Amino acid sequence: MIDRLKRSLLTWPDANGWVQCGFLGALSLLLIGGMAGLGGLLNWQLRFTDWPLRLASVMCVPAFSEELVFRGLLIPDKGELRRPILWISLATLVFVAWHIFEALVLLPGATLFLKPVFLMCVGILGTGCALMRYRTGSIWPAVLLHGLLVWTWQVFFGGPDIVQLLR
Repeated sequence: MIDRLKRSLLTWPDANGWVQCGFLGALSLLLIGGMAGLGGLLNWQLRFTDWPLRLASVMCVPAFSEELVFRGLLIPDKGELRRPILWISLATLVFVAWHIFEALVLLPGATLFLKPVFLMCVGILGTGCALMRYRTGSIWPAVLLHGLLVWTWQVFFGGPDIVQLLR
């Protein structure tokens, strides 16, 4: 597993891989945006004053740290296993369960993480990121999608930041 993690960090997608990730990312964002909008998770609320710091923050936690574990370690490389869909599904379920654990144990202000619509959005994001990792061998497109999604939610749509989640 450690070798898999190293490969996922050291691999950079080729042009075709980035195109595939662009499609997967756009599809994931459309599905998440639609579901989040219908589920009341999107409330226009511009917080643009500290956006560079916020971007750096979400790229580290949750984007890089979660992608490292849930995609870098758990998602196999192409040809590594016979049933990648099983591992992709398992990694996505563990990713969703992680958010429930965070809400119940680590982040007292993260009650939002227990809402079914939020967990469905997490499942879509996890699936999209897992497919990116599997198709390219790299976690970097998934880090980018994950980070930009959380940053956009926080800056434009009232998503909670770490300070709010710790309260």
